Parts: sequence; C-alpha cells; structure tokens
Amino acid sequence: MAKELCSGVTGLLSINTWQGQQHHHHWARSQLSPLPISATHRLTKHSRFRVVCQSVETQAKTEIYDPEFGAKVGQDRLLKVPVSNIRNFCIIAHIDHGKSTLADKLLQMTGTVQKREMKEQFLDNMDLERERGITIKLQASRMRYMFENEPYCLNLIDTPGHVDFSYEVSRSLAACEGALLVVDASQGVEAQTLANVYLALENNLEIIPVLNKIDLPGAEPDRVIREIEEVIGLDCSKAIPCSAKEGIGITEILNAIVERIPPPRDAATSPLRALIFDSYYDPYRGVIVYFRVIDGRIKKGDRIYFMASNKDYFADEVGVLSPNQLQVDELYAGEVGYLSASIRSVADARVGDTITHYDRKAESSLPGYEEATPMVFCGLFPVDADQFPELRDALEKLQLNDAALKFEPETSSAMGFGFRCGFLGLLHMEIVQERLEREYNLSLITTAPSVVYRVNCVDNETVECSNPSLLPEPGQRRSIEEPVVKIEMLTPKDYIGSLMELAQDRRGEFKEMKYITENRASIIYELPLAEMVGDFFDQLKSRSKGYASMEYTFIGYKESELIKLDIQINGEPVEPLSTIVHRDKAYSVGRALTQKLKELIPRQMFKVPIQACIGSKVIASESLSAIRKDVLAKCYGGDISRKKKLLKKQAEGKKRMKAIGKVDVPQEAFMAVLKLEKEVL
Repeated sequence: MAKELCSGVTGLLSINTWQGQQHHHHWARSQLSPLPISATHRLTKHSRFRVVCQSVETQAKTEIYDPEFGAKVGQDRLLKVPVSNIRNFCIIAHIDHGKSTLADKLLQMTGTVQKREMKEQFLDNMDLERERGITIKLQASRMRYMFENEPYCLNLIDTPGHVDFSYEVSRSLAACEGALLVVDASQGVEAQTLANVYLALENNLEIIPVLNKIDLPGAEPDRVIREIEEVIGLDCSKAIPCSAKEGIGITEILNAIVERIPPPRDAATSPLRALIFDSYYDPYRGVIVYFRVIDGRIKKGDRIYFMASNKDYFADEVGVLSPNQLQVDELYAGEVGYLSASIRSVADARVGDTITHYDRKAESSLPGYEEATPMVFCGLFPVDADQFPELRDALEKLQLNDAALKFEPETSSAMGFGFRCGFLGLLHMEIVQERLEREYNLSLITTAPSVVYRVNCVDNETVECSNPSLLPEPGQRRSIEEPVVKIEMLTPKDYIGSLMELAQDRRGEFKEMKYITENRASIIYELPLAEMVGDFFDQLKSRSKGYASMEYTFIGYKESELIKLDIQINGEPVEPLSTIVHRDKAYSVGRALTQKLKELIPRQMFKVPIQACIGSKVIASESLSAIRKDVLAKCYGGDISRKKKLLKKQAEGKKRMKAIGKVDVPQEAFMAVLKLEKEVL
C-alpha cells in the first residue's frame, strides 16, 4: 500500500517518527487517508505520523511536502546552486496586509529558521517595528527549497512599505526579478499597494498576486480579484489564495516563485557590479553593506571600490543573510549577500551605490542612484540644556545608521542650544524622535515641522530656506516657492465629500476623481507639502472612520503668496515663534497664537501687548493687563487731588518700567505654543 502511495509523488515522502514530542502542522486542502497497520508497522504507539499533501493545479500528481525534510534541506542553504536555480523576489503590500507573517511562514516552511527560534515578525528586529507593525529597516534572507528533486536558492528581500522610504523600496525592487503582491482578502487594494506595484512594474518585475487572510470570516476573494484586475490591470487567473497565519497555500506560493519568477542572467565573467540596497552600522565591525551581485563575482579579501562615494576598502568578510549572517568565500552574479570592510560611516556606502573591483573597474555604475534629500524639517532641543552634548552624540550615531538624516546646530533665545534636523517625511521624523528618546534616554522638545521654501531674491539669486528666521527681508525677495505634492486618496464612496472638503481647506487643487470599483473611488489632488506635514493624515483617517488610505509623491515647487508671521511681546520680536504661512491663513494663525500666549505668559507689573505682525503691520493683538498695587488704600477720604497725585505717580512708574522691563516667556508657554502651531498649521 505504501509503495502504491509513493509511486505518483515527485518529491520525497519521508515517514518520520517523533518520540514523545507533540508536533503541530496545518493540513492543506486535501488529506491522505490513514495508512493500514501493515504499512506503518515500524511506528510505535506514541509516534505521530504526519503527511502534508498539497494539490497544485499545474501538476496532476500530488506533491507531498514534509516539514522535517524541509528543515534538513534548509540547513544546506550555503551550498551553491546554478544561476538558473536562483530566484530573487520581494513582498510588496500595504501596511497590515500580512507581509511579515507571510515572510515568517516562508522561512519556517523552508527550514531556514528552526521552530524553536521562531517568533512573530521574525525579520522585524527593532521593538519600534514590532509595536507599530511596520518595517523600517530592510531585511534579506536566503532560503533553500527542493522543487521536483532539484535544489533552488530563494532570496527574499524585505521592503519597508511606507511612502517616506520609497527610494529604498525602489532600490530593493531593482535587486529582484519578481515580487509577491500580497493583498488582504477582506480589505482589498489600498493606496500603498498601488504605489509599490507601479514601482515594481517600472523595474519589469514578474508579479505574483497572493490573496492573504482567506481564513477570515469577512474575506471576499472574488471581489478582491476583480478589484486587482480592474485597478492594477494584472491577470489574476493564477492568483494564489492563502492564509499566512494558518499556513494555507504556502507551498503553492513557493512553487509559483520557482516556476513563474525568471532566474537572474548569468554574467559571472563580466567585471564586478553589485547594487547596495541597504547598509547599517555595527559598533564593532563598522558598516555592514547588503548588496545584490548583478555582474561578476566578489571574494573575501578583494579590494573593492564604491563608485558614487569614490571610496575603496578591502572586503574583510563576505557572506549571505539567512536571515542571520553566515560567512562564505565568494558570491557570484545573481546572489544576494553582505560584506564588512571596516567602513566608518553609512554615508560612504549609500543605498543605490555600485560596488566594483578597484583593479578592474566596471565601465558604468548601475542606474538609479540618488542622494537622499530631506523634505521635512524641525528643531530638536533637549529639555535639560546639559543634555546638548548627549543629543549631538546620539544624532551622530543615528546618522551612521541612517544616511537620509541631516542636522545642523541651531540656537534659540527660548530653547537654548539644539539642532535643526531634516527628514524624508513625517513617519521618518517620528521614528527618529522616538529612537532618540528610547535608545539614548533623551527628553526632547520638537518645534512644529516645516518644509524647505525656495526664495527668489531681487538679485536673481535663489535661496533655500527651512527656518523662518533665515528668510531674507521683504525688500530683498521677489517671490517664495513652496514644495507641492500629488496626493491620491482611495476611499469608500460614502466619505468622498468630507475628504474633498479636507483637501480644499488645505489649499488643494482638484485634479481628477475616478471610481475604481462601484463602491470605491480614487481622488487626486495637488497639495502644498506644508499643509500636509501637520495632522492631514489623522484628519483623513478620522473623517473616513479609518477606511481611506493615501499615497503622495513630490512633484516640484510652485510660487505662492507666503509671508513671515512674527510674534512681538512688549514690542520685542520672539524669533522661535515666527512661522511662514499663506497670506489667507495669516489672520487665523495669528489670532490663535496671541490668544494662547495671553493665557500662558504670567502677568507683569506693567501692561504687555502681544501682537502678531506681517512686517510692521499688526494683524492680531491681545494685551496682558498690569498687576496693580492699590495705592489709594491709605487715603481715607480728603480731597480728590490727593488720589490723583498718587495715581499719576503710579502711572509714571509703570511707564518707566515698561520702557526698561523685559518679559520672560516661560518654557511651558513655548511648549504649548509649539503644540498649538502644529495643530493650527
């Protein structure tokens, strides 16, 4: 009976015994009938016999996959395979569609990670990533998989899903030949799914649609398949339904990767060209570079040259990521690995750079390299002024790990010494702030985020300005340009009105609206980036009850009626409270700031005017009344002239005080106003 069973099987069927151990494995769709006692006479009474059978549409035969056999194969993953048996792929998905869970399951099924070492979100190393359920740093993993008795090397290159890191995503896509498009079977296509698919199509990747979470009661696979076909235009006749959590359809995904994704081209004899898709700083070994070899081969001990930064080093260590680092002697075209070469700073090995041999340089570098340009700026100040040196050290250490982070020293009359920092976007800013507070135990004050304005001066010079205090005087500037983004919002049709109202309020320019299915629409606006760095995303989520999603891309600079709004307290301008706003919003912002400051500044012995000004013109004003001593208390009556004399003397004293008096704005007032600025702007 056992012979009959095994005759039609392409893989290996191994009957394993587990003495006294309880092993759980999810059954796939079809299950084998129990074997008679004669076929299993060697199994003891306490043994467990598990056979997993998967039905694959492309094969008439039944493929039987044994997890213990997979684990054995997984341990041989350092063995070389021909280039035709290498598959490089990545997983693209919107936030929360099950990308990390699917990656975990692939690692488990191929035996790359042992069951005892397994934990959820295995590739997300930082606590911050686990808490937020997002991927911040790229990870890569090499897996070995047996298909039709032939070993295949599968390289999974993980990608961050967020729009802030779209450059990193584009580089990791350039290192692949195929992609798994994971879509939640209950939620359908979301904004970032679209953005990342378009990036993948630009890189000519083979895309395999995967419907995840089909075990949920609210899953609608047929509707989602129609949505993918209509919105993205992908053929979904071979879409794979799966549940990463329950382990359904994982073998079909692995088989599809082998069958449908093309192998890399064999260019092992060409001069070395390798694409860096990530790098991070290790305090003991320096920068560790993750790369994909496009042409040629790289050996341990080679003298290598980075083509964009013009630096050369010796490769002390070369290896593969599986997902832990395992050393090898050489890597050839098509393989993915890491190298360590005592590099001091991540800026020397930037994402997108090309590695070649120092002695045999490649003729041209790989296309697509860009310098990271910060889009959003904010001031970071330590709450305790003594922590300034620690903040500087912490930023320098973070910059070793994050080449996109830019910072320069800044002093403020209110906050003391701090730094003006540039970030790729709002999520990047939040993550950096949180990492500074957690990993380096710093308490920070952050100013309202601002963007880089371009000022065209009268003498035909163009100045880039991210700080209101550096804005040239009105007489010197001809016009101010602000960065503009194209924003696409995907929303159920019930919330179209409120989202359009939100975009119009933020000075958005309507471009187009189209229904992608009968119940969901895509709305496209052009919007100033300055209007988006506040609470735009929070508003989008609250107005659509969490159902809408958005995606934005920077499209350029546009001239706008922008002015510098100054706050004066007792006639003295307070530089840290200055902001650059649009003329139409100046009054409402000025009114809100002056009212808030009136509540927060303690009363003085003299009257204090608080004014919001554009140049010398006051547009909003509040005044703090003076604390008055009752000088008439000692007069029990008598002539009115006695009282007038005392009041006149008091008024002269107040006038003299006002001329020489200084108003100290307390730290709490600044903190509250900065918070208010974030809300109002």
